[in-house]
Amino acid sequence: MRTSANARRQQPGPLDEDELLLKELGYTQQLHRRMGAFGNFAASLSVISIMSGTLLLFGFGLNSGGPAVVMWGWLAVGPLVLCLAAALAEITSRYPTSGGLYYMARQLGGERWSWYTGWLNLLGLLAGIAAQDYGIATFTAAWANLQWGIVPSPGGLLALYAVILVLHAVLNLFGARLMNFLTSVSAWWHLAGAVVIISALTFIPSHHQPAGFVFSEFTNNTGWGAPVYVILLGMLLPCFALAGYDTSAHLSEETSRASVAAARGIVRSVAVSWVAGGILLAALIFAVQDYAATLASPTGVPVAQIFLDALGVATAKALLLVIIVAQFLCGYTVTASASRMIYAFSRDGALPGWARWQKVSRRTAIPANAVWLAISVAFVLALPSLYSASAFSAVTAISVVGFTPAYAIPVLLRLRHRDKWAPGPWHLGRWSRPIGWTAVLWAGAVTALFMLPQTSPVTATTFNYTPVATLAALALAALWWRIGRRSYVERRSSTVQTQDEELEGIV
Repeated sequence: MRTSANARRQQPGPLDEDELLLKELGYTQQLHRRMGAFGNFAASLSVISIMSGTLLLFGFGLNSGGPAVVMWGWLAVGPLVLCLAAALAEITSRYPTSGGLYYMARQLGGERWSWYTGWLNLLGLLAGIAAQDYGIATFTAAWANLQWGIVPSPGGLLALYAVILVLHAVLNLFGARLMNFLTSVSAWWHLAGAVVIISALTFIPSHHQPAGFVFSEFTNNTGWGAPVYVILLGMLLPCFALAGYDTSAHLSEETSRASVAAARGIVRSVAVSWVAGGILLAALIFAVQDYAATLASPTGVPVAQIFLDALGVATAKALLLVIIVAQFLCGYTVTASASRMIYAFSRDGALPGWARWQKVSRRTAIPANAVWLAISVAFVLALPSLYSASAFSAVTAISVVGFTPAYAIPVLLRLRHRDKWAPGPWHLGRWSRPIGWTAVLWAGAVTALFMLPQTSPVTATTFNYTPVATLAALALAALWWRIGRRSYVERRSSTVQTQDEELEGIV
């Protein structure tokens, strides 16, 4: 019979390999290690979610460049994201902790680097919850439109979004055993669902678009006149859809043999999502029956209109339910990842009110307060949807702008401070530096790009508030650094000293 991490700590005898490594990194095992290599991979695959990020921004892609930009953008961006993922996986193998990126930055660059990396990563995760769950609300509303003819108001969508947030929070309170089960179900649901949707779109429609339309049709409904700028804006779809793979790192303290399993989980989740997502996008575009009607769909979701025109009402509703379930499982996992980040950041005193957010339930070993904080902030991030037509794309851009530099900072620090770097069991060998520099340059370009306006003319309803949200998060981080820096550093120093003393006793 397998005993829990808590039970093992209460029994005499040596720690296992994972717990000993965690102590060497400065922490005591508190979360339950009930997740295997597949569960860790499945968690990142669920967060990336080809039926979530890929489909949530499908309409944005059709308006910002059209089919040609959607397809060629996906093909071009995938290898660059894979470079960043591989570079990050290499560092995760050396530092498998729930803190993930901010812990890596501390080890490689010091406390200040760690501080701002953590805040950026947290911004990306919280905006990721907002984007995923608001997207679920829009797809659910599209299904309701087909079923009952309901056209939701912005207030109605926000209320539905709030219900979805609460459901994700409640499910996250049940513990690691349920998480391991749901992430595994999610991975298979995503892959099987994608096969069903792709097969239906391939074999059922009586008409398909020619390859020339799929790979060369350019559409610009952004209001901007420069085609190059519009093409770059269209890159938001693959950049957002292929983000979130750091979930494997955040769940490493709940994963067995994490130094290998978490690293592989990061790389494999991106590779599988890129291939499967590309096929899904191609199937959707080939199946478009009326391009203008797809863009102006009364459901508010172009994917729903493609299903409706190509497959009929009954099949459209059934496939939308497949997508909604996949998206719901994705949002559940994103919430789990964000709560673990809040927990890890708080146990080092890096968030206001850290004592509350670091608490872990004795019964479930879940940071419950961190879960509620995550969904509360996510709700606030979506409030502009009440008046802004571009709020959803802005939230997705906030997520990308939070995630991407947070991913790249540890990689940059590893490249700059080679003397502080000793690779873990999973590493890139001689490809480490060229892949690392490619990843850093790519991340810098993406971060700058998605700060720019997405629609012209720029008004109160089309304003891209990504720079405002990012600057607000960084300003709060800077203020709290001035207020809480001393306690943060002292808390880290005392934790490391305590762990060193405990290690000496073990050895």
